[in-house]
Amino acid sequence: MPEAGPATKPSVLLAFRSAVALHRLLDVLPVFEGDDRIDRWFTQVPGSEFDLDAWAALDRSGARTMDFEQARERHFDLIVFASPKGELRSLSARTRALLPHGAGFNKTFHSEGSPGLPSGLDPAFLLEDGEPWADLHGLGHGSELARLAEHCPLSVPRAVVVGDPTLDRLRESQGLRESYRDELGVGDRTLLAVLSTHGKESLLSRHHGLPLELVLHLPVDSYRVALVIHPNTVSALGPHNLAEYLRPAQRAGLLLPSSYQEWASVLVAADAVLTDHGSTALYAAALGHAVILDGYDGGSELIPGTPMARLLAAAPRFTRVAELPELLRKATGSDTSEFTAETFAHPDRALPRLRTELYRLLGLTPPRTPPKPRLLPPPAAPHAPASSLVVRAEVDGRRVYVERFPNGIELPVHHRVAQHGAAGFTEQRSAEVLWRRPGTGRWSVAGWAAHVLDELPGCRIAAALLSHERCLLVHRHHGAFALHVPPYRADGRIRRIDPDAAVSAVYAWLVAHPRLVGELPVEIECTVDTVTVRLELGAADPEDLDAEL
Repeated sequence: MPEAGPATKPSVLLAFRSAVALHRLLDVLPVFEGDDRIDRWFTQVPGSEFDLDAWAALDRSGARTMDFEQARERHFDLIVFASPKGELRSLSARTRALLPHGAGFNKTFHSEGSPGLPSGLDPAFLLEDGEPWADLHGLGHGSELARLAEHCPLSVPRAVVVGDPTLDRLRESQGLRESYRDELGVGDRTLLAVLSTHGKESLLSRHHGLPLELVLHLPVDSYRVALVIHPNTVSALGPHNLAEYLRPAQRAGLLLPSSYQEWASVLVAADAVLTDHGSTALYAAALGHAVILDGYDGGSELIPGTPMARLLAAAPRFTRVAELPELLRKATGSDTSEFTAETFAHPDRALPRLRTELYRLLGLTPPRTPPKPRLLPPPAAPHAPASSLVVRAEVDGRRVYVERFPNGIELPVHHRVAQHGAAGFTEQRSAEVLWRRPGTGRWSVAGWAAHVLDELPGCRIAAALLSHERCLLVHRHHGAFALHVPPYRADGRIRRIDPDAAVSAVYAWLVAHPRLVGELPVEIECTVDTVTVRLELGAADPEDLDAEL
């Protein structure tokens, strides 16, 4: 049995039932930062059906653990919980602290506790033998104190409004927003985070095909879509089942952050959220993001009059993908501060306030160095973007408008493109345009293009994307071209269109004006999303075709 440290060293046990509660406790850990007087341990409390992912998250954190039976045999100086449910009272401690594990108390579950009450305000969970079992009941906002007084007045003397450590961590990490977006490959696209809570009323339960529908029908040069799934859903489905369910959407470009930390990095990086009634939307609103409701009608879980209910009542309602751009325009700039102001008190002060309270319970003087939220790590490299696309193009003289989608939409298209060596053979065989970036150096541009045009009879252009600005194209009938793709500069910022989108514009122009090839060099005005650049198309020099790929 592990030892909890020397008898004279105060011991703190952080006890959790689920991955959600654990993640919350990990956000609180900086209150003890820099203090070697305290012995910290973690244990998992049985009683949750959503605990498969919790130990994996704990292992990644490197924390010291003991199993629940061992923890029951010890006496601790302080136990910190982020949920009032489960066999908590069987753990022995001199003092106990209860913290919330979400943004406010907005939902109720009729299968447990008192009807119509969230667990964090429910005397069925907060009292033992008619008395509060927690010595500290931490709350995120003063309005929750009033609700606690209404439903469980005996807990009020032990309640303290400390704020929300998770929100503070999100706010502090906003300085890294651009780097998060770079890691995700978002660029200047709109990053839409789709938020799904758990249970039968969640977005994924009601609209299980929505992630795929969004990534297939939103132009890839205008949008990226990320799906933020509640950890309970991940645990309930299992990673393998979840991966198989979402694989078609991921193939089409869906970003799927992990449910520990990475979801928060993606939320910081996002521009807007499409949400159900889960409280993550309140964090998004607090960061200033546009909030769109997925069509949820209230159901049986959302408590009327709560900040979350009022936020959703004010949000534009999603009905179909074609209307999303207009909904985003409506939601962008909407003032949601009244809802977040009633959820989050003491912004950027949660950890110092919580440290004061926890050290009071321990009977220790807090460290002098103020605790700071830990910056969120950058999201892991995303799932590779779609390697096969369909292109809609409109040619008007020397102006070309290009819109691209993942392969799979049932819409009239101008042509198909695929990444040679990455897309499947069927997709490469059906593509009029094939492209490749420099890789192993095994080919010259001329050799690779000749190989592709011989191997794939349906290919009309083989394009070598040598850099963001320089491409070499070999057309089956019109020969070799050099393409310059200049950046777009405005307001001190530099924006670029993807060079493979520029290649599609050239192909569409050549289809419309095959006889103008003899007039090279030419400038082609190419518009992708909101960016217009003047492409410079000329004949390729023979020596350029010897460049390595």
